[in-house]
Amino acid sequence: MVVPSPVPLRSKKYRAAVGVPVIDLSLERSKLCESITKACEEFGFFQVENHGISSDIISRVEMEGHDFFSKPACHKQRAGPPSPFGYGCKNIGFNGDKGDLEYLLMEANPHSISERSKSISTDPTKFSCAVNDYTEAVRKLACELLEMVAEGLWVPDKYIFSDLIKDVNSDSCFRINHYPPSLNDHADNNNHWIHNNSNNNNNHSTTKSTRIGFGEHSDPQILTILRSNNVGGLQILSRDGLWIPIPPDSDKFCVFVGDAFQAMTNGRFVSVRHRAMANSVKPRTSMMYFAAPPLNACITPIPQLVSIENPCMYRPFTWGEFKTTAYALRLADHRLDLFKKQHIV
Repeated sequence: MVVPSPVPLRSKKYRAAVGVPVIDLSLERSKLCESITKACEEFGFFQVENHGISSDIISRVEMEGHDFFSKPACHKQRAGPPSPFGYGCKNIGFNGDKGDLEYLLMEANPHSISERSKSISTDPTKFSCAVNDYTEAVRKLACELLEMVAEGLWVPDKYIFSDLIKDVNSDSCFRINHYPPSLNDHADNNNHWIHNNSNNNNNHSTTKSTRIGFGEHSDPQILTILRSNNVGGLQILSRDGLWIPIPPDSDKFCVFVGDAFQAMTNGRFVSVRHRAMANSVKPRTSMMYFAAPPLNACITPIPQLVSIENPCMYRPFTWGEFKTTAYALRLADHRLDLFKKQHIV
C-alpha cells in the first residue's frame, strides 16, 4: 500500500518449506478450533478449503468485477473518486500511497451497495444482488471462524467476536482489486523468497524487476477474507522478515488477522503484514471482505487474555477512533503502536 521504494529488493539465496496453514473446514470442530487458533498465533494468516461458499456466488460477483474493470476509463471514473468509497486508480488512501492497480471499495451493507451500484453498473440490480449475496456468504464464514477462535481460546462466550460483525451497524466493507498484466519480459517472479529490506539503503544485489501492486500493510479491521483468481502476487511477511509468496488457488480463501483482533487478543494474535506484487503477464483480481465492528464498539483485550504475567498491552479505544487514526497515517505505518499502554515495553 506504499509508494514503491527505489531500492531494489534483496533476493534470498535459498528456499525452505514454509508450512503456511491450509485448513480443511470439513474436519471435526475441536480440531478446527485448535488449528485455526494456532494459525492466528503463529502466522496471523491461513487459508481455508471446503468453505461451503458456492461457485455460483463467487463467479457472479467475479464477473461483475470483470465487466466493470473492462470498461473505458471515462466510464469507470463515474464511480469515483473514492471518498473513501467508490472507484480508485493508482492512488490508495489520502496520504500519497500508490500502487499498480484499480479498485472498487464499498460499504458491506445492502442499502449502501444498492445505492453505489447505480454509478458502477448499467444493471444496478444485477450488480447489487451479486455483491450482496457474496458479502453475506463471506460474513457468515468470518463469523464462523471467529466463533471457532473463541472456542480455541477457551473463552466462555463464543460469540464475543462474531457478534461485532453480526451487528446491524457493523462497519465492514468490501473491496475488489484489479491488477493489470505486467509488460515486463521477466514477469511473474512470485515463486521467489524475498527479504524485507525497506530500511536498507546499501543493497547492491541484483534481482528481477519488481512491480508493487499494493504495498506492505496490515489490515486495521478484525478479520479479512480474501479470494483471488489463479494468478500469483500475494505475499505475507514472516516474523523473521521474509516475504512468503502464497500460491494462488481460486478454490481457497485467505484469512488475515487484523489490527483490531490483535488488540482484542492482547497481542496473542499478530496482524500479518502483507502486500501484492503485480509481475504477472496475466491480470490478477482479488476480492476482500473486511470484517469490522460498529464505529462505537470498544476495542479492548478480552479479560481471559489479561493477567499479571500478561498485562493489558493496549488502552481501550473505539473502532471509530482507530479508523480515524488509520486514515490519517501512511498505510504501511504500525498504527496499533499508538494505542499501546506506556508501561508496556
